[in-house]
Amino acid sequence: MVKITVVKTTAPRTRPDQNKLGFGRHFTDHMFIMDYTEGKGWHDARIVPYGPLEMEPACAVLHYGQAVFEGMKAYKSQDGRILLFRPEQNMARLNRSNARLSIPQFDEEFVLEALKQLVLLDRDWIPEAPGTALYLRPFVIGTDNVLGVRASSTYKLMIILSPVGAYYEEGLNPVSIWVEPHYVRAVRGGTGYAKAAGNYAGSLLAQKNAQAKGYSQVLWLDGLERKYVEEVGAMNVFFNIDGELITPDLGDSVLPGITRDSVLQLLKSWNIPAAERRLSVEEIFQAHADGRLVEAFGCGTAAVISPIGKLGWGERDIVINEGRIGEISQRLYDTMTGIQTGRLEDPFGWTVEVEG
Repeated sequence: MVKITVVKTTAPRTRPDQNKLGFGRHFTDHMFIMDYTEGKGWHDARIVPYGPLEMEPACAVLHYGQAVFEGMKAYKSQDGRILLFRPEQNMARLNRSNARLSIPQFDEEFVLEALKQLVLLDRDWIPEAPGTALYLRPFVIGTDNVLGVRASSTYKLMIILSPVGAYYEEGLNPVSIWVEPHYVRAVRGGTGYAKAAGNYAGSLLAQKNAQAKGYSQVLWLDGLERKYVEEVGAMNVFFNIDGELITPDLGDSVLPGITRDSVLQLLKSWNIPAAERRLSVEEIFQAHADGRLVEAFGCGTAAVISPIGKLGWGERDIVINEGRIGEISQRLYDTMTGIQTGRLEDPFGWTVEVEG
């Protein structure tokens, strides 16, 4: 097992007001770094003070985008325990993303242990105000200093931590969504199922255009026919039609969300019908016209559950559930966050306590 060297900061950073965190704006005292060199493997695992990276202008990631990442959270329970939510799933997905972008695999158990050590070292940064958490960002970048389209032979795997509040300014209030008619997030055979940095760069223009129209987020359609729902913003999406919760089935153009999977397991345990299948925008709008569209929400690590109050498509706008959060959306949010923070029993074995 590779050892982790720890160098503690001598200049602790000022901690922000827990009630004014925003999302991803503040960072803790330390970070984890591990290097990869072809022929040597992953090596030099270390926890060091948070600070700038030194990179040459020719660094491969700056030119060819060989970068993947994950999003996780650590919570502090009322009795002081530090809890992670299904972290082994994030490690496995990061390795799947690595495989898609020709990045070497890493030892998932070791990196998870490194993450736990980092969280323990910066445990005082975990906020305790309602709706807050410590966001954990593992990521991998290619670091060769050579111009040329090929897989890098050197990499850095890093983890940084950020105390966060609500992902959307609206919090748990329903958001308005614009169905993107032209740009697409991913296509079959592409990188849609991986958390590749380039996926998000390619979404920014559509997001900007949607916001200019007065919408908070974009609903992405399939890249071939432009008619079937795939994701909303950077989240998976569910629509409640006639009491059945429908989410797009997984393919290589849809991210296999850990929150999505958790929602499906909760629905099954509650005996609420759920389906993973192709779902067209036309079907959604027709269900609304027929009075059968009960509620809709996005789900992901950052926001957990994000209710959808309005959907815009071309010249048409529909208001879902009178612009209010749906009953099942609220129940899912309360249950998921209750399990994550240790307020509710965890019958699924999802939470992992960070001990030390």
